[in-house]
Amino acid sequence: MFDLHTHSILSDGVLLPGELARRCEAMAFRGLVITDHVDSSNIDFVIPRLAKICKELTVTMNIKVKAGAELTHIRPQKLPRLVKLARELGAEIVLVHGETIVEPVMPGTNHAGIEAGADIITHPGLITEEDARLAGQRGVRLEISGRKGHCFTNGHVALMAKKGGAALIFGSDSHSPEDLLDRPSAEKVAMGAGLGPQEVEKLFQENELLFNGLRR
Repeated sequence: MFDLHTHSILSDGVLLPGELARRCEAMAFRGLVITDHVDSSNIDFVIPRLAKICKELTVTMNIKVKAGAELTHIRPQKLPRLVKLARELGAEIVLVHGETIVEPVMPGTNHAGIEAGADIITHPGLITEEDARLAGQRGVRLEISGRKGHCFTNGHVALMAKKGGAALIFGSDSHSPEDLLDRPSAEKVAMGAGLGPQEVEKLFQENELLFNGLRR
């Protein structure tokens, strides 16, 4: 299992990065990306700190841990600069907090995040077929979310991804221990979004590919 979307106490999670990694290690995860929420107010110290601790954890644990970032509630016009800055500061995987229907995310965030070259648009809500097609062309993944509330539109996201040719990944969006999902539980979420057995397998292959910096 590779979880590409998790949060620690460096944003709004309840676990220290080390405990988050240990819990995932105990669940036999192979890879973990810690993607704390950032914007202009905290990006310059959260990402470097995560990058440092993730390298230390990977050396001492039986799980690979990478530093990421979730650019959250950013004005769409600011996303290109912040995506670039996140990478420069050490984020190995950059997420843009998509237009979930349970938060007042600015319209146009999905499109701007795709154009800015984020790796993943998380919980992209009622994403349009046009933006899903653009994501497919740009190699930007769309998330099937394990998070309460954000998961409400998983079925729509899966349908738009299929129509637009975009790749899907799974993210738990965990903020606390009970949010972490093992592979069987995550597979049930994916099946609940309308994905068939082969599509579910491809979903988790995409997680591994992206974690390892590979693209189809």
